[in-house]
Amino acid sequence: MFDDLDWYLQLGLNVVIAAAIMIGAFWVSGVAKRQINKMGLKYEELDDTLFLFLASLAKYAILAIAIVFVLSRFGIQTTSLVALLGAAGLAIGLALQGTLSNLAAGVMLLGFRPFKIGDYVDVGGHSGTVKAITLFTTEIATSDNVQITIPNGDIWASSIKNYSYYDRRRCDIVIGVSYDTDLKKAEAALCKVIEADERALSDPAPFVKVTNLGDSSVDFTIRVWAMADDFWNMKFAMLREIKEEFDRQKIDIPFPTSVHIVAKG
Repeated sequence: MFDDLDWYLQLGLNVVIAAAIMIGAFWVSGVAKRQINKMGLKYEELDDTLFLFLASLAKYAILAIAIVFVLSRFGIQTTSLVALLGAAGLAIGLALQGTLSNLAAGVMLLGFRPFKIGDYVDVGGHSGTVKAITLFTTEIATSDNVQITIPNGDIWASSIKNYSYYDRRRCDIVIGVSYDTDLKKAEAALCKVIEADERALSDPAPFVKVTNLGDSSVDFTIRVWAMADDFWNMKFAMLREIKEEFDRQKIDIPFPTSVHIVAKG
């Protein structure tokens, strides 16, 4: 009878201790989750999704450790259970290695933030505006408004071009004129077009120089800086204005020609 009483007392004690462990684990996991989320608010340059993921990961890791302690309190051998879970985790990891690599890449993208939503980028062999960044994939919209979803692993494993990262961009234009053109006149015409466009920045100063003697033309290279938002509109407008200004000043833009010599027998 006393043995049964001792057993019940021990069982009751284990239940109380197990309950205390789980209550403590829930409290600690909650505190850890809140603290990690607060870090996300503190570091505004980092994405909130990353901290939500890390907070959930910390919470469930603490609860898993608490469950192992509870099971061991009731005399259940947890060594074999941990080994079994480890083996199962390894098998799942091997089966989902592609998915896990995308997850790891997503954590890196959200942590280091080489681009953000709204940026125009060239990633994973595709160009477009970033619409969404998740832990597994990144969604972009192409210039013709086609949705493309790219696995994060493909993005992290390749080079990333972010055209929106800096607030200024340099516009490069190459224009050829005929060999009998007055080069000073052509250079002055190009400078006039640049000065007339309000989007062209004066600092850094525009660059207009002869850079190549081609087969059928003398090539000028124009380098003009603009704000990133004005880049394409300025470039398209400047190409049109150069053609119209050259027409007004009778400056010839040559095209390649070929001469065929026919031998007569």
